[in-house]
Amino acid sequence: MDGKILARIGAIFFVTFAVTATAIELARKDEPPIYRSIAAPAEAAADPLKAELRRCQRLGEAGTSDSGCLQTWAENRDRFLAPSQPIPQQPAPQAPGPQGIPQNPPITLDPAVKGPVPPVDSHTNEAR
Repeated sequence: MDGKILARIGAIFFVTFAVTATAIELARKDEPPIYRSIAAPAEAAADPLKAELRRCQRLGEAGTSDSGCLQTWAENRDRFLAPSQPIPQQPAPQAPGPQGIPQNPPITLDPAVKGPVPPVDSHTNEAR
């Protein structure tokens, strides 16, 4: 076979394929878009705080001046940000290291330096 004949057969095959694909694409029917409603879930009615938050959300910017919304937002903040257990004020005791030296000695602030100053180790003073 000659190269020209192979090129013509390839071109005919390509054109046939392109025409077939175009016909199939044009014959397809478009599916109608699926619309989902944005309805409030059923559990929102069970929780009055959530229902009030939804109401305030629908108010938009006007909710910032509504006293009911301000109170609801404060309750919601307290629900998530208020600690359920008090935070201990005392630091945890440190386990003593070798020879009774604490593992993490406390860092003291030097008022002249304005920053943390590490504690001086007694072994470093002997070398100076």
